[in-house]
Amino acid sequence: MKSLYNLFVRLMIFAMKVFSLVNSKTKKGIRGRKQSLGIVRNAFAPEDKVLWMHASSLGEYEQGLPVLEKLKEQFPDYKVLITFFSPSGYENVKKKKHIADAICYLPFDKTKDVQKFVSSFDCQIFFTVKYDYWYNLLSTLKNRGTKLYVISALFYEHQIFFENYGKWFAKQLKNNIDWFFHQTIKSSALAKNIGLVNSSVSGDTRFDRVKQFLDRDNHLDFIEDFKGSQKLIVFGSSWQTEEDIAQLLVKKLPETKFAIAPHDLHRVPHLLKLFPNAILYSSLSNSPTLQTSNYQILIIDSIGKLSKLYSYADLAVVGGGFHSAGLHNILEAAVYSVPVIFGNQYQKNPEADDLVTAKGGKHFDDFVTAAAFIEEVMKKDLSAEDGEVSYLKEMSKNAGDFVKSQPNSTEIILRKILQQDEN
Repeated sequence: MKSLYNLFVRLMIFAMKVFSLVNSKTKKGIRGRKQSLGIVRNAFAPEDKVLWMHASSLGEYEQGLPVLEKLKEQFPDYKVLITFFSPSGYENVKKKKHIADAICYLPFDKTKDVQKFVSSFDCQIFFTVKYDYWYNLLSTLKNRGTKLYVISALFYEHQIFFENYGKWFAKQLKNNIDWFFHQTIKSSALAKNIGLVNSSVSGDTRFDRVKQFLDRDNHLDFIEDFKGSQKLIVFGSSWQTEEDIAQLLVKKLPETKFAIAPHDLHRVPHLLKLFPNAILYSSLSNSPTLQTSNYQILIIDSIGKLSKLYSYADLAVVGGGFHSAGLHNILEAAVYSVPVIFGNQYQKNPEADDLVTAKGGKHFDDFVTAAAFIEEVMKKDLSAEDGEVSYLKEMSKNAGDFVKSQPNSTEIILRKILQQDEN
């Protein structure tokens, strides 16, 4: 089976190289991996003790970061390495302030390449986030005496481990991973059914991450003036379907403001065609005398604003849930007591079901039904008499209470890792 896995890796690399001829993101990943070994050799000496976090993409990075920060506090002399598989994670994080001494792409999982990479430093603790497993990497680290963990692990029925041909993969995890920290009870039960008994339920570290937002300065220039005294609906990480909702609502709710932050800035020209009377966020700093209150629609055409923008929202529509691409982070809005609307394709996001159960969010099959619900809720809130608690206000309170009631997963994980480190 190992030979078949290695063949799969080589076929994957070949396919990615071919796809990179027509896809710029894949091309960045291919080129970036050629630099990874040089990056770690420049950052670390072979004897340097290192904390290493691997995240597939940006969402997993956000989940793992609270744990990495706490580990760094416990081991201040250790250096920090962060690796990514996806360009969307690497390209975003490398531009931001981060705690890593080195940040790079994870090398492709070929044994010789992995061994060269790993031998460049002394990895004491390695953890991967959620479910990005590379078996040559894990076995190489284990053979070197590294402690290996999975943070916010999420197992579900249709993964390869639960098929007849997936026993080898489950065995590799059992041999190499010291402890699994699961997001849910269901995930833990599934893992134990295939022999992964070194595990516990710690919850989702993203709750810890977003709770930190409440203690920071969430001010964004121009947003107070744009919103004024009106209600604001934020469309976060929008795709086409969320923008269809916005098109319907702009006509139905003329007294409501709309801010649209697309999941990809390449969508901005398309948004300007849909909303020709909108204003771009980037243009505001160049027009200090512009009366932003005269505009109904603001298009966010810059990266890094969304998590603060949610703090101004009265309701959020979060993208990705109306198709198979995957629901974006709904907790970044809910933490500010903002109710969240999204599509119903979110099988890998258990927090979405929990938010709906807590009555702090709603999911829908199609954009027409979603738009009709939002219209009704917003109009009822606007017509509510003084002192009356509208459905919108109820949802808002429920959303905030839901996030704040979650356990401190990072502290649970940290205690266990430190206990393991002593053994």
